[in-house]
Amino acid sequence: MLDWLKHINKDTPEFWKEYLSKFNKKSKRYVVLSTETTGTSILKDVILSISSFAVVDDSIHIGDSYEAVLLQYRFFHDNHLSNEFIVKSTMHKLGEPDAIKMFVEYIGNAVLVGHHVDFDVEMINAALERQDCGRLKNDALDIDIMYRKLNDITDKEFSLEELAEIHKLPKSDSNTSSDDAYKIALLFLKLKSKLGLK
Repeated sequence: MLDWLKHINKDTPEFWKEYLSKFNKKSKRYVVLSTETTGTSILKDVILSISSFAVVDDSIHIGDSYEAVLLQYRFFHDNHLSNEFIVKSTMHKLGEPDAIKMFVEYIGNAVLVGHHVDFDVEMINAALERQDCGRLKNDALDIDIMYRKLNDITDKEFSLEELAEIHKLPKSDSNTSSDDAYKIALLFLKLKSKLGLK
């Protein structure tokens, strides 16, 4: 029985063991994230890019960020799709295992923040499962839910564009995961303040 447990432990990547060890205390750091994916199926689709910024003490820390394009050649090849997005992007390019490992090391025990963040988390969990890791343990906040809670709205969900317009954020011509993450961070700061979150 003991040998079996050792074998299970041995197969867990070191970065995952390190990640799990960080949850003995609560974090004051938020990580705002946005992913770009090939679709909305957790089982069939994959992540194309991840962008994130840290928020600490009510400030967006641009220098404390993570961005990567995930090289998903196998997905494109298997589905007979063009990989133009990957080739054209100037963002740092990594294979999925390295990109997810570096993202997990980057987030640590921070509270994750996103727009419909459960989907982002589930896509990351699916990628982690492909590396024989567990699921993310981080708490998560969703800016759509925060906005609806603040305004007592139960019968409608809001797109990121709608929330940006409501809060009079400047319009952006580009629509990358990095632009979305920054928009989410700005909205989060506004909503966090109104909801009285520390």
